[in-house]
Amino acid sequence: MTHPHENREITNSPTAGNKVVLIGAGDVGIAYAYALVNQGLCDHLAIIDLNEEKTWGHVQDLNHAVPWSGHNTRVTVGTYEDCRDAALVVNCAGVAQRDGETRLDLVARNLKIFESIVGEVMKHGFNGIFLVATNPVDVLAYATWKFSGLPSRQVIGSGTILDTARYRHSLGEYFGISSNSVHAYVIGEHGDTELPVISAGSAAGVSLRERLRRLAEEDDNASNEMDTIFEETRDAAYNIIRAKGSTSFGIGGGLARITKAVFHNEDVVLPVSALLEGEYGENDIYIGTPAVINRTGIRDVVELHLDETETQQFQHSANTLRDVMNSSGLTS
Repeated sequence: MTHPHENREITNSPTAGNKVVLIGAGDVGIAYAYALVNQGLCDHLAIIDLNEEKTWGHVQDLNHAVPWSGHNTRVTVGTYEDCRDAALVVNCAGVAQRDGETRLDLVARNLKIFESIVGEVMKHGFNGIFLVATNPVDVLAYATWKFSGLPSRQVIGSGTILDTARYRHSLGEYFGISSNSVHAYVIGEHGDTELPVISAGSAAGVSLRERLRRLAEEDDNASNEMDTIFEETRDAAYNIIRAKGSTSFGIGGGLARITKAVFHNEDVVLPVSALLEGEYGENDIYIGTPAVINRTGIRDVVELHLDETETQQFQHSANTLRDVMNSSGLTS
């Protein structure tokens, strides 16, 4: 069920073109930049980072990948002046999640960084679409909306796009089919309180509920196996960070997918962090949900029909985020 939201803020159209400014050249930012170059999603990518020497090195390295990409992307060391004519600013800056640390633990440290960054971006006349990837992404997407003064449709958080990809990958392996034939969403906080929407999911055209019913007839442990698949999805970041220090390729690919949806005006539904205005009974909160993405940003939020258990889980997730926003002074 979609909501047209005729009362959503409407201003001038976002800046045209496909110039991207990337803020933050850490593991996530550079994985995203490499995906942009390989897919040819923009004509000009400008990268801003405090470590100017390393950023210069990344820029040179990325430009050397261009001749074999089949595209003609120009990659430069950026400044905030680049935001003036940027169609998209992607914020990957901030302190990284440490081993054993939750995404919500990052909020106090990253809020101060974001207030400064968003202030600089807006000071230079930005009127494009903000895409936020830094954790805790739901809280920081909300903060970006507040700090920027942009319409909420022009501020997108990466939300549960990575969690959904992990879930679809694992389900595909479990059922022995391509993840592209799995249609299931993870929604809620991008973090420990997220939830899979089994009631609205399907694999190869068969609902997950029906697959579970069939599996249960053959294997009494099927339900537990599905629970394990989701738990591994939810906790994947902790295990990957423990093994290699960060997660980067999955989220870099997810950010590139959102970018493509915007620049190609796709009207495609992706699980992102969006402002709720009555959907799921929630207001004034950014949280992971399917949403229609096109050249204006978030065109509509898609409200999934949740069963009773999922509704309670989603409310718990929203309340967890709201408590963090209240304690950080973002809301009251």
